[in-house]
Amino acid sequence: MPRRLGLARPHRPRTIRTRIIALVLIPVVALVGLWTFAMVSMTGDLRALVRLKDAYEYFGSPVDTAVGQIQIERRLAAEYLGSGGDPAALAAYTAQERATDEKVRAVRAAAENPDRQDELTAEQRGTLTAMITATDGLAPLRQAVITRALSWDAAVERYTAAVEPSFAVESALTALQAGRLAREAQVVVELVRVREFVSREDALGSGARAAGSFTPAQFRAFAAVVEDRRVFQRTYVAALPADSRAGFETFAVDPRYTALTAAEDGVLDAGADAAGRAVDRNGWRTTMDPVVHRYMELCKDAALNSAARGRAYAGDQLLKAGLAGGAGLLAVVFSVWYSVRTGRRITRRLTRLRVAADRLANRQLPDVVRRLAAGETVDVERAAPRLAFAAGEHDDEIGDLGRALNHARRAAVEAAVEQARLRAGISGVFVNIARRSQALIHRQLKQLDAMERRATDPDELADLFRVDHLATRMRRHAEGLIILSGAAPGRRWRKPVPLVEVVGSAVGAVEEYERVVVPPMPQVFVSGAAVGDLAHLVAELIENATAFSPPHTQVTMRAGEAAHGCVLEIDDRGLGMDEDELAAANRTLAEPQEFDPTRTERLGLFVTGRLARRHGIEVALRRSPYGGTTAVVLLPKAVLAEPPEPAPRPVPVPEAPIGAEPGPVAEAPAAAVLPMRRALPTRTRQASLSPRLQTPPPADDVPADPPAGGPEISAEQMGAVFGAFQRGLDRGRGTEARTPHDPEDER
Repeated sequence: MPRRLGLARPHRPRTIRTRIIALVLIPVVALVGLWTFAMVSMTGDLRALVRLKDAYEYFGSPVDTAVGQIQIERRLAAEYLGSGGDPAALAAYTAQERATDEKVRAVRAAAENPDRQDELTAEQRGTLTAMITATDGLAPLRQAVITRALSWDAAVERYTAAVEPSFAVESALTALQAGRLAREAQVVVELVRVREFVSREDALGSGARAAGSFTPAQFRAFAAVVEDRRVFQRTYVAALPADSRAGFETFAVDPRYTALTAAEDGVLDAGADAAGRAVDRNGWRTTMDPVVHRYMELCKDAALNSAARGRAYAGDQLLKAGLAGGAGLLAVVFSVWYSVRTGRRITRRLTRLRVAADRLANRQLPDVVRRLAAGETVDVERAAPRLAFAAGEHDDEIGDLGRALNHARRAAVEAAVEQARLRAGISGVFVNIARRSQALIHRQLKQLDAMERRATDPDELADLFRVDHLATRMRRHAEGLIILSGAAPGRRWRKPVPLVEVVGSAVGAVEEYERVVVPPMPQVFVSGAAVGDLAHLVAELIENATAFSPPHTQVTMRAGEAAHGCVLEIDDRGLGMDEDELAAANRTLAEPQEFDPTRTERLGLFVTGRLARRHGIEVALRRSPYGGTTAVVLLPKAVLAEPPEPAPRPVPVPEAPIGAEPGPVAEAPAAAVLPMRRALPTRTRQASLSPRLQTPPPADDVPADPPAGGPEISAEQMGAVFGAFQRGLDRGRGTEARTPHDPEDER
């Protein structure tokens, strides 16, 4: 089913180790993030408080000085305008302009210093910029004053507007303090306004003295400023801390402050018309100048005291925050360490469990099964031991998993033992049935020998030969059953046998032997221990070739010596096999596995592979150039042997041409010399076989070596024997149909 666009599943960790690490890291990262946020939030304002005193001294002091100069310039402007343009007042005013500009430039330089910008917050930089922008309006104001384009009280108001932003700077520089410190900072800012009120009184009084009187509005403005100063001082001085309050309380009983209150009362008592005369020039200046200067000192000291307390408070709080943060950091580190340790411990346990389970499943149990199948006595507890656990690893889920794997191991071992017992039982049944069949076939062959000796009718003798042929095939099938069970057939030869006789015996053990073309064979002998198995192996391959090729075609054999032994090829003209079938068949031939009773296909190939592996014979199937399949059998030198005596002259066997119609058999199942009995072929027990191929009887029935052969027979007698045998086969083929081949030998 195609995956929908946009719905692709996100990548997820696949291994348990990765998932455990992710499970550990997610809360740890969250904890570190929370700790970092808390520390930054907690220490941000405190660090600003630590820098508060330095920041106030660097930025606040120039602002205070510049404001003081602007206040003086305001007073002088009021005197000049109130005097109606007095040259001396103008000179004093213009001189003060230069002093004011110098202090304003100092404020601008401090604000624009790039090395100290990080000491201010955005709000503080904003208020400082607003204050500097307000001073930019001094130039047009001064021009208006010099040209006397406005009244002296209007000039005072415009200068007051230029001074007002400085209070926002003072407030912003102390706004980072919290709790009691915040209240103290606000009081200090309000007391700075007291200084401004005194300075404004001075400006208004100076203007009235120069003009000679107050207008009613100007008098009301003067009275309001005096009242504001007195209210602010009574209200906010009491709220100051003791060190800052002591300075204001001392100043309250100082003669300078007494002279201030007396001058204020004198102007207020005189009224608007006489107020100008009540302000004496010399007395007013000697009264106001010391007071303004002292108020500036007191406000500056209070601000510095507040900043110092803020710094001390910040240091104390930073120490506490550091201790708390250190404890939190230790908790985070411990959490990380414990999480990583726990994750690694779980991962190691799971890895150890996986390795143990993999070793149990892929190495130990298969080895136990193999050894049990081979009939060995196996100590299961040593060959496939239980999974071991360390102390304290039994009571959690991983311990439960290990116990479950141990239960599975026990069940698997019991199943393997039961399977081995079942296989052994099946093999025993196979061997038992095969041995019984062999005994019956042996008795049948003895009976056939007796019947063939008594037979005189050629047709009856041909029937007996066919029955004898079926019995020979039955014996091969019984041997195949024994091979499937893992046992070895009982037939053995003591001496080497020529390869041609082994091949002839194999041809005689298949149903359609007349379709097989046997060429002349090289003078090669097969060791006695391999004769029976090789004959059975070749018979299985020939049976396959005849069963899977059309009945009108021939099965051709070829043989030749090779560098490492001898090669025998069996070629049919059937439909052949595809690549997958050839590969599967060659795997069965090269590496025959343990016989599985549930698989009944390719039993012939399985038997062939078992026989080939027993003697180191290589068997391979490949495509035939005629369209069928070619079986290649490589006999190693270990299977071959030297002839025990000079090899007899082989009987020539003509090779039928390729594509010719099936004719008389190229070599009869009995390819050796036969004795004569009344000119009819009579079968004698194993007389149809070469002495080297005859099955030795039990040791208590016959001597160790077979008796010598019969008398020498002439060529004419040999021709008569084969002629009579051929006539009997022709009559048999004419009177009854061909026996169908057995289907059990399949590729």
